[in-house]
Amino acid sequence: MPSTVLNGFTPWPAAAAERHREQGCWTGETFGDMLSARAAATPAATAVVDDAHRWTYAELDRRSRALATGLGRLGIGRDDRVLVQLPNRAEFVEVIFALFRLGALPVFCLPAHRRAELAPIATAIGATAMITVGVHQRFDHAALANSIRAEVHALRHVLAITDDARALPEGVLDLADFRDEPGPLPVLDASAVAFLQLSGGSTGIPKLIPRTHDDYLYSVRRSAQICELDPGTVYLATLPVAHNFPMSSPGILGALWAGGTVAMTPDPTPATAFAAIERFGVTITGLVPPLARLWVERAEAGATPNLSTLKVVQVGGARCQEELARRIGPALGATLQQVFGMAEGLVCYTRLDDPVEVVVATQGRPMSEFDELRVVDESGADVPAGTDGNLITRGPYTIRGYFDNAEANARGFTPDGWYRTGDVVRLRPDGNIVVQGRAGDWVNRGGEKVSAEELEAHLLEHPDIREAVIIGTPDPVLGQRICAFVQPADPARRPSLLSVRSFVRLRGVAAWKMPDDVVVIEDFPETGVGKTSRKELRRLVAEGARGR
Repeated sequence: MPSTVLNGFTPWPAAAAERHREQGCWTGETFGDMLSARAAATPAATAVVDDAHRWTYAELDRRSRALATGLGRLGIGRDDRVLVQLPNRAEFVEVIFALFRLGALPVFCLPAHRRAELAPIATAIGATAMITVGVHQRFDHAALANSIRAEVHALRHVLAITDDARALPEGVLDLADFRDEPGPLPVLDASAVAFLQLSGGSTGIPKLIPRTHDDYLYSVRRSAQICELDPGTVYLATLPVAHNFPMSSPGILGALWAGGTVAMTPDPTPATAFAAIERFGVTITGLVPPLARLWVERAEAGATPNLSTLKVVQVGGARCQEELARRIGPALGATLQQVFGMAEGLVCYTRLDDPVEVVVATQGRPMSEFDELRVVDESGADVPAGTDGNLITRGPYTIRGYFDNAEANARGFTPDGWYRTGDVVRLRPDGNIVVQGRAGDWVNRGGEKVSAEELEAHLLEHPDIREAVIIGTPDPVLGQRICAFVQPADPARRPSLLSVRSFVRLRGVAAWKMPDDVVVIEDFPETGVGKTSRKELRRLVAEGARGR
């Protein structure tokens, strides 16, 4: 029996869905179908490799079927929401394909997420299970997951990948115990939701992005074509693979669609990643600008092993400054490809044969001829050609609404299905986009998008803070820093950066969301309608307001 449409999912209008099928964008293929086809075509080819594993397509196919059977025995089934919080290791691929094959819905969480992020997500979506790792980089993820299970009623099962099952907390199951002999699995509908991704972060109900097999596999397939992947491709996942960029642009799924190899490394630092490139024969990888800068500086210093197999270095997640973009190709001996996109859908690439000036000065153009783009002003009217404005988009792989979040949908989507990206861009005559910044109150710190509202809510719980406003300030390495303007509850007690960061850390917030600067201010500047003027706060920083 085909999957039913998930409650809370905003589907494409019937006419649009039929058009995307007629265009050849949606093919009716599921993720399980894709892996089975590759396993049948090239069973002995290497699909996934990391420091401890090397699996062929036949092995990956069988492992995912075996795990799906075992998880089904545990009671995990169609449309069950399963938090997946795993570092970059081969088992990530095995786990997500097992869940895809069950019709269960992976909800992709980052290894850096902590209780403040995970518990609200689990509660909001009614997660029934969580799959994580034991101790990773000296943090006990299994213990964290078990504590969340104790407070989230629907969360029945916590499973962990571990080298020592005896070290797992009581009640946490060893994932290795659920690799059964492969058995019958459900028949799935490619138009059904396949998984949920997180969008940035928020207070209250998190914004969750529902992606179907049909729409996401089109994005994967088109990305692989644009990036010229083939069976000889070796894609190195350096960024956390729960992110949309390393998952599908073209990412690990693009490499698998092309019959190539996925190489995993949990550490993106130059020393580890350069060694992995040489060891695995990596041909393509994706970086955020701060990480690209580290790689370039290390390479320019001459401390690099043999990177001769590396052909393409993608940079995305945040705007890459032209100064850095010009250095990447010469330093790493590879072609730079800029990537601009969002988990909600639209992906833009510079092409591999674009002139250098296009590659270093733009963030590329839409990958699909069926992508629709408009650049509009605050009223929604199109701006003159070449003028900065707010980017809105729709197309065969851009969602029509967040999962079960009417308020966010009203803000984020027009009644006729255009997604308001929140990006301020300029569209060049050649079709390439120049990203100028964010329209909303978000900070893009090193490619990680931080909700100002969420962090402000935490700071307002600090006993010495009366009011707080978060803004992003320019940074040559991170792209943006997180600057907290705070009004003290008592002028005699001025919150310090150390006390604020310690307080936020104790609230279980991910490290990359912590303020980089704290500026104590007696009164917040206001706009003409009595709201706090973030524009004026940015001006104060530009004129020399100092963080502490």
